[in-house]
Amino acid sequence: MGIQVSRQHNAGARGWLPAVFRMAEWDADLDHIIPSAVLPPFWAKLVVGFASLLCFARSYDGDFVFDDSEAIVNNKDLRAETPLGDLWRHDFWGSRLSSNTSHKSYRPLTVLTFRVNYYLSGGFHPASFHAVNILLHGGISVLLVDVFSVLFGGLHFTSKGRRLNLAPRSSLLAALLFAVHPVHTECVAGVVGRADLLGALFFLLSFLGYCKAFRETHKEGTRSTFWVLLSILLGAVAMLCKEQGITVLGLNAVFDILVMSKLNVLAVVQKVLHKDRSFENPGLLRNGGLLFRMTLLAAGGAGMLYVRWKIMGTGPPAFTEVDNPASFADSMLVRAINYNYYYSLNAWLLLCPWWLCFDWSMGCIPLIKSVGDWRVIALAALWFCLIGLICQALCSEDSHKRRILSLGLGFLIIPFLPASNLFFRVGFVVAERVLYLPSAGFCMLLTFGFGALSKHTKKKKPIAALVLGVLLINTLRCMVRSGEWRSEEQLFRSALSVCPLNAKVHYNVGKNLADKGNQTAAIRYYREAVRLNPKYVHAMNNLGNILKERNELQEAEELLSLAVQIQPDFAAAWMNLGIVQNSLKRFQAAEQSYRTAIKHRRKYPDCYYNLGRLYADLNRHVDALHAWRNATALKPEHSLAWNNMIILLDNTGNLAQAEAVGREALELIPNDHSLMFSLANVLGKSQKYKESEALFLKAIKAHPNAASYHGNLAVLYHRWGHLDLAKKHYEISLRLDPSASGTKENYGLLRRKLEQMQKRNV
Repeated sequence: MGIQVSRQHNAGARGWLPAVFRMAEWDADLDHIIPSAVLPPFWAKLVVGFASLLCFARSYDGDFVFDDSEAIVNNKDLRAETPLGDLWRHDFWGSRLSSNTSHKSYRPLTVLTFRVNYYLSGGFHPASFHAVNILLHGGISVLLVDVFSVLFGGLHFTSKGRRLNLAPRSSLLAALLFAVHPVHTECVAGVVGRADLLGALFFLLSFLGYCKAFRETHKEGTRSTFWVLLSILLGAVAMLCKEQGITVLGLNAVFDILVMSKLNVLAVVQKVLHKDRSFENPGLLRNGGLLFRMTLLAAGGAGMLYVRWKIMGTGPPAFTEVDNPASFADSMLVRAINYNYYYSLNAWLLLCPWWLCFDWSMGCIPLIKSVGDWRVIALAALWFCLIGLICQALCSEDSHKRRILSLGLGFLIIPFLPASNLFFRVGFVVAERVLYLPSAGFCMLLTFGFGALSKHTKKKKPIAALVLGVLLINTLRCMVRSGEWRSEEQLFRSALSVCPLNAKVHYNVGKNLADKGNQTAAIRYYREAVRLNPKYVHAMNNLGNILKERNELQEAEELLSLAVQIQPDFAAAWMNLGIVQNSLKRFQAAEQSYRTAIKHRRKYPDCYYNLGRLYADLNRHVDALHAWRNATALKPEHSLAWNNMIILLDNTGNLAQAEAVGREALELIPNDHSLMFSLANVLGKSQKYKESEALFLKAIKAHPNAASYHGNLAVLYHRWGHLDLAKKHYEISLRLDPSASGTKENYGLLRRKLEQMQKRNV
């Protein structure tokens, strides 16, 4: 028996009264879990919203972590100086879509919300970004109460056009299960997860909009077409937030065919197999509406995919073997087995979200290379359950059961298809974020399972305790996991126990330690990352950098040489190799390494800066100045390059040119105290004492504990004849740095001069 839509006035409602009673009877099986007394719509949504906020509130004051740095902090598309039009030509990470290195993740509307966040909060204040994510999840959870009421209870309206919720307990329980599911933590606590949240929001709005097309069936035509077109438009908006959003068109089609048109798939297949020429399904062609709506959905979907493909420009993104090793396997059987194993892992994360990890790549899940691997059992278990559910969805005599299982499976599977590797290679093995929408289908099936279990057992209290226990445990797990996402250190360390074989986890822990100055511990984790993945060039590069700083130059050179051998276009590794070779006095090799780095990354100011230092060491002053000029042209705020130019010109006696460069630098970086100091030295030598003094004092105000600043100001006063002031600043400088031999010598000269003056006065 299918869903019937109410007609106008009371007389038309009689046709669906039996369905209503049967639905109410099925929903009442959950009465011992969710009593009917607490089910008014407003209170149901309030409870769901409160639960969703409670679970993830702990993440509101967290830092920007993991991918947030690239997508938000380092993304120039968020800055006011970047034209808004660039958002439509760049990918999610701020790179041009036409670039070969682009990941082709086109989510301009999500980036636009980041930009608004940045503008309203006055900068990169993570609390405001996190607050928006938490509120979005709360809104989606509340919206799902309405969506689940349609999926469980069907689409029924009163004579006044108000939609009825015929499954209040089921819709509330499913929405609660969704609101507190720990697998959502990545999307909510990680700011980049906003793409999934916005995609889900417009996905649900599109589905509810499609439902509006059936509000008044006696007015087919313009009104229903408007809602179908609006639903397609909302699907396009969902896709501009996250690629997964386009799948709502598939869900709308399944809902229309199975629910609104009451298609019995099993009956259709049986008649086709028996070549029954009398086969007719008037529901499919009633008023011609279904075929028209399917045509609109198909045309809308094809149009979206075509535009999306054109925008991508150079084709699909290029991923590496470490991103998704199964997709690079030579054997189709190995690929199929591993893909299905990944599906079973996703199902396990939905069923038991206890082992969660920010990244599942780089050896976290070793490949299954033969059917003798014990993990094949997981595949068998997954398909045993899926086939059982599909059979029930197709063959059950209970139309409500068929509908709920079909829609639950549809909601579980359809949004997951873009991440399935079936249509194109994806850049991950398992990603918790892609389960945000499919988890709604899982929660629906779980709720149905609780209802079926309650119906077939006399002991109701254990089931109620089980449901309450699941909700409570998941809530606590969400709180704990939200805390782990508050900082990179906690996030990365939490992954060590889940994925100890993941080289990227060890790399990230090491990087976090290195950023905090703990080089000894960082080396240990970098070495482990390289051991787990001998081709991990980024770990080699970072480890080589630390060894270079610790003057372990031979091993640093070996590591960096291996990194560029594995990845010849790794510009950063080439530059670091050049720095090490320069330190080893292998100047010709260092110059070649720098030139290779610039060849692979033409706009590389840091490399030009280091090349300039090499030329300065070789007394090739013109080449050094040219290299530093290139660095400042590419990066006008490159303080070190400006400073080196001023110092080199000063040391070679080109005071006028040094002064001109210093003034140019300070116009671009007016608050840089090191530039003030360098220019003040030049002005002092040019006997522009007053201006030099002003710059020295300004530099000291910005950095009062710099001994050299006080020492050089003392030298200026010494030359200028302000001996008391010179004495004062010599003493401050020596107090800050008692070992400064030059300052001691100058101070000694000043004291002897003062003693001589005192004797003459006496």
